[in-house]
Amino acid sequence: MWTSFSYLVINLARQIRADERTFSGVNSTLPMLACLLAKRAYDFPFTYLNVSGGVNPLPSKIPHSSSDPLLNEGSASIFSNQDFYDLCARGGLDLVYLGCAQIDGRGRTNVSVIGNTLAPKVRLPGGGGAAVMLPTAKRVVTWRTEHSPRALVETLDFVTADGNMAALITPLAVFAREPRPGTRFRLVSRHPDATLANITARTGFRFDAGYVPVTPPPTERERAALAGLDPDGAFAADVNPA
Repeated sequence: MWTSFSYLVINLARQIRADERTFSGVNSTLPMLACLLAKRAYDFPFTYLNVSGGVNPLPSKIPHSSSDPLLNEGSASIFSNQDFYDLCARGGLDLVYLGCAQIDGRGRTNVSVIGNTLAPKVRLPGGGGAAVMLPTAKRVVTWRTEHSPRALVETLDFVTADGNMAALITPLAVFAREPRPGTRFRLVSRHPDATLANITARTGFRFDAGYVPVTPPPTERERAALAGLDPDGAFAADVNPA
């Protein structure tokens, strides 16, 4: 049975493909867990790089921060942030996980301000990796722990970055788009308890939806891997039900 937490982590992990270079950044605990889960649950090889600098790390415990030095343990080498940006700009990162405060139907993101830019309600951290990596990574995947029209919007308060957004994962649904200019998200699968009407009501942007299948349930290996990463439920407790 899916939970909001398992739905997010496992569907983030399912975005990873064989032989890819995959990167998870700062404040990206769920993608960090997804990459570690994929290493345990899937048979294909891929290279996992994280913002702490680690490459295919083997941490002795699973940290809550995706920037924790534990993610350097067992690493084949150590990268700096400049190295990640350079590698991405040269086309060397296949999949990058980037968070956002707002996202629109064309895969553009806002991590700059909420409200009027001259007198914002909230000032956000700013472009950071998004401005560099969203246009240059081959595919970018984002996520929201809350599926609501506050975050999934038709018009961004500010366009921080645009580029190769390929998927959006929420506790209710999986959206995907071809990472090229002008394309919009389409709904590709939904949580078993979510109806198309419910998803539409809670999504601020327009999206394509024909026949929308239920997301395939977690496999035994995915369930076991996730349980091993979060044995006491501490990570799951941070994700509220959708």
